[in-house]
Amino acid sequence: MIPRLRLANLPTPVESLSRLSAALQGPKIFIKRDDLTGVGLGGNKIRKLEYLVAEAQTNGAKCLITTGAAQSNHARQTAAVAARLGFQCKLVLSGDPTEPKDGNLLIDMLFGAEVTWCEKANRAETLQKIFEESWSRGERPYLIPMGGSTPIGSMGYFSAFNELISQNIEVDWIILASSSGGTQAGLELGKRKNAWKGKVLGVNVGSEEKDLRGKISELCTEACDRIGDNPMADMGEILINEDYQDAGYGNPTKDELEAIRLFARMEGIILDPVYTARAAAAMIDMIRKGLFSADERILFWHTGGIPAIFSDKYSRLLIK
Repeated sequence: MIPRLRLANLPTPVESLSRLSAALQGPKIFIKRDDLTGVGLGGNKIRKLEYLVAEAQTNGAKCLITTGAAQSNHARQTAAVAARLGFQCKLVLSGDPTEPKDGNLLIDMLFGAEVTWCEKANRAETLQKIFEESWSRGERPYLIPMGGSTPIGSMGYFSAFNELISQNIEVDWIILASSSGGTQAGLELGKRKNAWKGKVLGVNVGSEEKDLRGKISELCTEACDRIGDNPMADMGEILINEDYQDAGYGNPTKDELEAIRLFARMEGIILDPVYTARAAAAMIDMIRKGLFSADERILFWHTGGIPAIFSDKYSRLLIK
């Protein structure tokens, strides 16, 4: 049995996006609301942290250390779990330390996280340095890689896929934002273990992984050991759309800002400006281009990240 903490509000609902579907005149669209997972204003990372922090507790850790960009959703949710469970939390963030303390960064501070700033190119080196210093001080740290994308973390979305199956929603496609690979890896593993006939399509939002497919396949194969199964020699086709990342990570395009407004004004649902906006814009564009038939059914997996929209960097783009 793999240790797991029960932190998230689960199962998250699946809702029909009937007005958006009608406006796009394409397939019927559903949404899986992992923006409603609860802890730390919700998001997909809580599912991963249920397994990662359980392992940390098993190992006697007292301090959680992780990394990300200034508006990292993963950092915010790690800080939330640390506060809830009484861990110390240290975040290594890349960005400008003089930028406004808003959005996710404001929430990190409210949760009491200790922030160390660094250049993006030095993030891995700085993370290791902070870990070693914490270890030498006897703080019993547990290091969580960016995005919580480890074989253990991927189990969160293996469980999430099983949850979706139990909700009896029949769809042909699952579309999600894919970056560090852990969320899609868990869904891919769940798909294969359940012999699901649909397709999982990850929209690359600007991953730092040079080979995102390879990373996802590696995570799936290693995670097999965690569920007492033989490694999958052939992971089959892992679908990644690379067509929508030219603007760069964290730089919303006009199509992504349009996607945010469409979801808000037609369905009362807020997308985040980095991950779900890019994946939604990609889905909308593919529907408009006729890449899905009208009788297909799409599930858009909302991975959260909403607090970033309240940062000055992004809110000023939406109020023009």
